[in-house]
Amino acid sequence: MSLSSKFLLQQQQYNQDFKILHQKSLPCFYQHTLVSFPKKWKCFHSSGVRLKGFSSTMQSTLASGNSRLLISRCISKKFPDSLGPSDSESLENLKQKENTFLTILKGANSFLPHVVLGSTILALIYPPSFTWFTNRYYAPALGFLMFAVGVNSSEKDFLEAFKKPAAIFAGYIGQFAVKPLLGYLFGTLAMTVFDLPTSLAAGIMLTSCVSGAQLSNYATFLTDPQMAPLSIVMTSLSTATAVFVTPILSLLLIGKKLPVDVKGMVSNILQIVVAPVAGGLLMNRFFPQICNAIRPLLPPLSVFVTALCVGAPLAINIESLVSPSGMSVLLLVIAFHLSAFILGYLLSGIAFHKAPDVKALQRTLSYETGMQSSLLALALANKFFQDPLVGVPPAISVVIMSLMGFSLVMLWAKKKETVIG
Repeated sequence: MSLSSKFLLQQQQYNQDFKILHQKSLPCFYQHTLVSFPKKWKCFHSSGVRLKGFSSTMQSTLASGNSRLLISRCISKKFPDSLGPSDSESLENLKQKENTFLTILKGANSFLPHVVLGSTILALIYPPSFTWFTNRYYAPALGFLMFAVGVNSSEKDFLEAFKKPAAIFAGYIGQFAVKPLLGYLFGTLAMTVFDLPTSLAAGIMLTSCVSGAQLSNYATFLTDPQMAPLSIVMTSLSTATAVFVTPILSLLLIGKKLPVDVKGMVSNILQIVVAPVAGGLLMNRFFPQICNAIRPLLPPLSVFVTALCVGAPLAINIESLVSPSGMSVLLLVIAFHLSAFILGYLLSGIAFHKAPDVKALQRTLSYETGMQSSLLALALANKFFQDPLVGVPPAISVVIMSLMGFSLVMLWAKKKETVIG
């Protein structure tokens, strides 16, 4: 082999060695130029290699063949703070802990079924734990939940969901046609079959006339996240129009039995529902940084507020609940919600049987039909009806609706995991 060929092989080997060092030994700093080579090599010694920013001693060491060790040592001395593996690992661990904390906060809604069940048991065992949360707190609590809906919504969500107008219309029919008919049916049964007071029957009917529940959005997100915007649009639409529809339905169903202050109900719904939702949307639109800061805190706070709103009605109305008539109302409310969940699922399956996402639509519309803002019905009952018995069915409905809805969440989520697996 000629001398020039040997030199060429040495040069290629050197380039290969340096390339391995450059790419593998220093992966975080490969973008920095550490060594520059002349375009034409005349000989393989220190004059042919230039290290940028390093002394002549280092250059001579490179020429002697210890280039890999030299560069490794130089880099570690040059960047003692930024290249330390322990520092990088610490930063990574800090980020992971921060992400884990935010994930826990944002995922607080997944604990809602357990919280609802725990609040129910605690209210039954020890009512004083919730009796301090009196009726005057219901409206602000509901307003906070509606504000959380607004903060977590945007114009984009609505635009995406409005691409399914038939599903939105079906959800609206479920809220303000199917449910009021069921409420009238079971309210009539309460008076004719169970011989209950008119005020209890009016409470069942009033519960069936209110808008969709925010909890249906949570349930949909936990089961079918891609359907959450559609559920939000359905709930928002029913909530916005409840200003006019709920008083009219209440007047039609129970106006002859008990007085209904339509003007007062309209004003109350505007304050409890429309204003908080609009405020959340406007804040999300014009103050996104504030929304990003408070958004991780909203799920755990919403769970806490929901727990209070579930436990307090039970604790306050515990005597009415355990009475003979209370047990009858409990059975009627269970039958009312069960029928609404089933009809919402079956009717949407018939209407959208050709849709590719029919099962997800069925689950979403089942939640939307079976769950309504019972807290709003309770607030309206406490404010506009003198007989306290009117508030008993909405108080029971808060718990039954939540337990049934999130029992379906766990059932359907587990079924989906089984199918995927």
